[in-house]
Amino acid sequence: MNSWVRLHPSDHVVIALRPLSAGDTLTLEDGAALTVRDDVPKGHKVLTRPVEAGEHVLKFGYSIGRAKEALKPGSWVHTRNLGTGLKGILDYKYEPSAKAPLDESAVGTTFQGYVRANGDVGIRNEIWIINTVGCINKTCETIARRAEAMYGERVDGIHHFAHPFGCSQLGDDLTHTQKLLASLVHHPNAGGVLVVGLGCENNRIDSFKEAIGDFDPRRVKFMKSQDEEDELEAGLELVGELVEYAFGFEREPVPVSKLKLGLKCGGSDGLSGITANPLVGTVSDRLIAAGGTAILTEVPEMFGAETILMNRAADERVFGQVVNLINDFKNYFVRHGQEIYENPSPGNKDGGISTLEEKSLGCTQKGGQATVADVVPYGGRTTAPGLNLLEAPGNDLVSVTALSAAGAHIVLFTTGRGTPFGGPVPTVKLSTNSELAGRKKNWIDFDAGRLLEDRTMAELTDDLWERIVRIASGEERTKNEKNGFREIAIFKDGVIL
Repeated sequence: MNSWVRLHPSDHVVIALRPLSAGDTLTLEDGAALTVRDDVPKGHKVLTRPVEAGEHVLKFGYSIGRAKEALKPGSWVHTRNLGTGLKGILDYKYEPSAKAPLDESAVGTTFQGYVRANGDVGIRNEIWIINTVGCINKTCETIARRAEAMYGERVDGIHHFAHPFGCSQLGDDLTHTQKLLASLVHHPNAGGVLVVGLGCENNRIDSFKEAIGDFDPRRVKFMKSQDEEDELEAGLELVGELVEYAFGFEREPVPVSKLKLGLKCGGSDGLSGITANPLVGTVSDRLIAAGGTAILTEVPEMFGAETILMNRAADERVFGQVVNLINDFKNYFVRHGQEIYENPSPGNKDGGISTLEEKSLGCTQKGGQATVADVVPYGGRTTAPGLNLLEAPGNDLVSVTALSAAGAHIVLFTTGRGTPFGGPVPTVKLSTNSELAGRKKNWIDFDAGRLLEDRTMAELTDDLWERIVRIASGEERTKNEKNGFREIAIFKDGVIL
C-alpha cells in the first residue's frame, strides 16, 4: 500500500495513509522525491508544492482554505498554518453542471418489504410508542419493555423513543416538535404506533392529531395518561391491539425504487472524503438510478461546497430552494451571534480535517453525482425520488432523527472516530479506516477502509449494496439494532416557559 494519496491532479497536498516522520522521503507521481518536514499523523495533509501566505490550498480540486503563512513543500498542513477562506452570506448564480451518468446495475432489483395499507413500504414491522411530552418518558419506556416481553415474538420489536420536549414550548420550537414526531408516526417501518400524551402539555393529543393529519385508526392509537386509572395497563392493551393489526403484514417482493436511504457522517477524519463518503455516494447513485431516494442533510457541513450541490439542481426552482436552505441556516447562526464557519469539531481536527470547506467537500461526496431533485424542510417527509437535501444541523442525533422522519428506511452513517448510537431506523456504521473497524467490532457494520488495502471501489460498492438489500429484507440486523441502541433528538431554537 502506498504511504500517500493525491485526490485531484491540481491538489497542493497529498494525504498520509500512515503516520509519517520528519525526514521521511515520499516519491511523488512524477518520480520526484519529497522530504517530509514534520511528523504527520495518518489522514493528515502534506504539502507537495510551495504556497504563499494568503494563497488558496487545494484538495479534492477545490480550495480548502488559505495559507496563514508561506509554506514549503513537505510541510504538515493543518490548523496551525491553514485557515478558512469562507466569510459572510453569499450571492449565488445558477450554473447547471452536466448530468453525470449513474450506475444502472440495480434497475429491476427487489427486496422483501412490508407493503402498508396506504401503499407505503417498510423494512421492519415494529410497534413504535411516541410520547407527546417528555414527562411521560418513563411511562412509555415501561410500556415498551413490558409489551416486548408479552408480544415481542409477533413483531420485529416494540420501541419507545424518549425526548424532553412537548411542554412549555412556544412558536417554532413547538412546531418543530410536533412536525418531527408526526412524521415519525407516519414512518412505514412501524406497523403500529401508540401515541401517549399526559393531558396538560402544549403538545396535547388533540393538536398533535392535527399535525399528524390523515391516519389509519387500526395503525395509530392514542392514550391520554391523566384520563386513565392505570395508564400502564391501558397502554399494554392498546399495544396488544396494534400487534394484532401489524401481525397481519408479511414480507413480499418490492421494487428497490421504494427504498429510501439517509446519508450522514459523524466523527469524520482525514480519510472520510477518500473512503467511506465516496463509497456511500456510489451506492446512493445506484439506488437513484433504479428509481429510489437518497436524503442528504447536515446543512452547516455543506458550507464551502454548496455551489456543487446548487449547480446539480434539477432546475432553477430547486436551485432557489437550495440557496434558501443554505442562507437560512447561515442566518440562524447570525441570529444567535455565532460564527457561521465555526467548524470543524475537535475530533475532526484530530483526524486531519483543518477547515469547514475541507469538511464540507468530503461530506457532500455522500450525495454522489446525482441531480438534486428536491429540498425538504425540517420535520418534513420526502415526496420526490432522487437526491433530496434535508434541512437539519450536523449534530448526529438530531440529523439522523430528521432523516428517519423524512422517510429514510436505513441511514448510512460514515465515521472515522466511531460512535455506538443508532436512530429509530437501522443505522449502518461505516468506518473510514480498517483500524477502527477492527477495534470497535460492536459498533461498526462495514469497513470502508479496505479501499486503501485490498478492495476496489466497484467491489466495495457491490458489497455494501448487497448488505443494504439484506438489511432491507430483514435477513440481517445492524449493530445498533442488535445492541438496542435507538435514540431521537429534536431540533430546538426558541424559548421554553
